[in-house]
Amino acid sequence: MEAAAGGSRTGRNLPAAIAVGVGLGAAVIGSLYFVKVLFLAVVIAAVGVGVTELVRSFAQRDIRVPLIPSLAGMAAILVGAYYGGPAWMLGIFAAMVLVLMVWRMFQGTEGYVRDISATVLVAVYPSFLVGFVALLLSHPVDGPDRVITFIATTVASDIGGYAAGVLFGRHKMSPLISPKKTWEGFAGSAIACMAVGGWLVSWLLEAEIWKGVLLGAVVVVFATLGDLVESVIKRDLGVKDMGSVLPGHGGLMDRLDSLLAALIPVWVLLTLLI
Repeated sequence: MEAAAGGSRTGRNLPAAIAVGVGLGAAVIGSLYFVKVLFLAVVIAAVGVGVTELVRSFAQRDIRVPLIPSLAGMAAILVGAYYGGPAWMLGIFAAMVLVLMVWRMFQGTEGYVRDISATVLVAVYPSFLVGFVALLLSHPVDGPDRVITFIATTVASDIGGYAAGVLFGRHKMSPLISPKKTWEGFAGSAIACMAVGGWLVSWLLEAEIWKGVLLGAVVVVFATLGDLVESVIKRDLGVKDMGSVLPGHGGLMDRLDSLLAALIPVWVLLTLLI
């Protein structure tokens, strides 16, 4: 079957996807290098949309997750991580979980365990995980460069996997979870991640290339796992995409999945090696 006009073998509207990607990249770079706090606002807005998409997807299965306190907690985690470091980030997260448990308690006992389990999932993914980007940004020497290295290396996984999958994809990686993912695509992701990681770590962070190659090798594993995890969530909820806010991409959560999963290992590696 031929792809629809403007589409592709993977079902994406490629021109729209590229345009959206360029626009997001410009917003990220502009805010990072001119006003770092503005970048935090961009992240809060983007992840806030992602949280909203996730909460609405749960609601389709009659799973109630309190949206307003979830959004407030996510923003507090980011701000706390940037200004107070890991201790504040962890403390705010713990307080957020307790507040959400109490919040839901006053809405009745029916379905409490089910709802609070989903609520804690939202508190962790994406709200707590995204706090690590604030930790990267808060580095006193080269915070913005660390963020760019993280984002570009992770995005390279998606681009390399997409290109290799379209051109060479034959062997399915996990047909039950994500039928379009192939081992050839994974190989393309790995090559792209290690190449971009090696380049940016040596150029922006002025460290040895091998450290960037190692970073890329770790990123491709976690980015792929993050993508698969979100695919499992969507299949369980019976949705194709978390949203439709980004033409050619789907929802914000459909683009944040690999970034969120790669954040912790990137922060750990950059903290230990550079």
